[in-house]
Amino acid sequence: MPRLTAKLVESAAKTDRDHIIFDDELKGFGLRVRASGRKSFILQYRHSTQIRRYLIGTYPALGMAKARGKALALLASIEEGHDPAGEKHAYSRSPTVLELSKRYLTEHCETHLKPATHRNFKCILDKHIIPAIGNQKVVDVKRTDIANLHHQMASRPTNANRMLEVVSKMFNLAEVWGIRNENTNPRRGIKKYPEKKRTRYLSKDEAERLGRTLFEMKHFPDENLAATYCFTLLLLTGCRRSEIATLKWEYIDYENQCLNLPDSKTGAKKTIVGNIVLDFLREIASHPARPSNNPFVIWGKNEGEHLKELRKAWDRVCTSAKLQEFRIHDMRHSFASFALNADITSLHMIGSLLGHTQVQTTARYAHLVNTKRQQAANDVSSEISELMDLVPKPPDKPSTTKTAAIIAVVSKTHVQIPVYLTSEQAAEYLGVQPRLMDNWRWRKVGPHYIKVGRRIRYSQSSLDDYTGASSTFALGYG
Repeated sequence: MPRLTAKLVESAAKTDRDHIIFDDELKGFGLRVRASGRKSFILQYRHSTQIRRYLIGTYPALGMAKARGKALALLASIEEGHDPAGEKHAYSRSPTVLELSKRYLTEHCETHLKPATHRNFKCILDKHIIPAIGNQKVVDVKRTDIANLHHQMASRPTNANRMLEVVSKMFNLAEVWGIRNENTNPRRGIKKYPEKKRTRYLSKDEAERLGRTLFEMKHFPDENLAATYCFTLLLLTGCRRSEIATLKWEYIDYENQCLNLPDSKTGAKKTIVGNIVLDFLREIASHPARPSNNPFVIWGKNEGEHLKELRKAWDRVCTSAKLQEFRIHDMRHSFASFALNADITSLHMIGSLLGHTQVQTTARYAHLVNTKRQQAANDVSSEISELMDLVPKPPDKPSTTKTAAIIAVVSKTHVQIPVYLTSEQAAEYLGVQPRLMDNWRWRKVGPHYIKVGRRIRYSQSSLDDYTGASSTFALGYG
């Protein structure tokens, strides 16, 4: 075998088939000449029991001197145990970030995360991570790529930090799955943005307004009754929205005064509730508008499902109660603020009083704390209910107006149906045309009405006061 020189490479002629001219000085280094006349430098070597060939570069783009230098470097790495051809092949087959994200969602999120968290992480992937680095190889993603993406999301610090959490877990799994070398997570070293913890509580005036609004909306014939009940239960229990929305009748333990929640954010748990809550649950159970065959306390539009959409109903509540920047979850914070006014003793406090240093020692007094918790739950829910008038008292004297004759009281409850009428129902109640009601509102005359968004509602007492009539009138509500 001759020594490969620039002159030899230049003069090497093509033949009917591919052939290789090996260098007689550098073992494995050679020039491959295709039948088409294309020339390239290769390195042939043995890895384990296999013979491999590695393409160094094509001629004349890569000169003879540089090709020999690369061959020397490759041979040195092979001596150290590397496999250039195998590594190159593995790289070509390594997945992209998009492919990794699909495996992450399927094998991790669907199995280990709750559905809501799964949806949130998928949204972060689809909106932020995939558009930025989805086409990159997983092994090519660098810390600068993630740092730049994090910086681009600086105006939304919470979303930016959630993005870091998704990247961190996804690339940790990439190391576990052998897609990326260990301890190379590109999220490492990137500091999260400070997040403003928003904690909003109800003031006394706001609580009173919210209580009046929920009581009124519970009797609006065109309102989402299930959503109104859901908001009231959130206030009285301090539970999370998902815990009340997915609450089933079978979870309620009236005897032990608790809700046995099989799956919450923190796992299965028992929530002690007050007597007011149990009475409210009995009211819901006996309400004629509740589907009798629905297993959920807060029923949805579809048969056998729970209510899933609360946003629109909550916006109407906040508009009517004049609540500014008050979220549904803030009712949980408000419950905690009311709880601060009650004498609640925890296991931690008992352990402190008794001088225990281990939680296991204090755990023997758990049954005593349950009794205290029941009393505390009664105190908190009763305080909220009394302040907000969530459970109205029946009138002391029966009314003699038309309203008394038309109101139906649900058995074993104080629920009065209906108290408020739509514009069309009010027109029928007064015996006038619906268009006349529109005309009265335009002229700012006629009976008093309440407007929430685009919805118009009339109180029956306002209609009675307007007509001044004392005779009874039935609308035919069943």
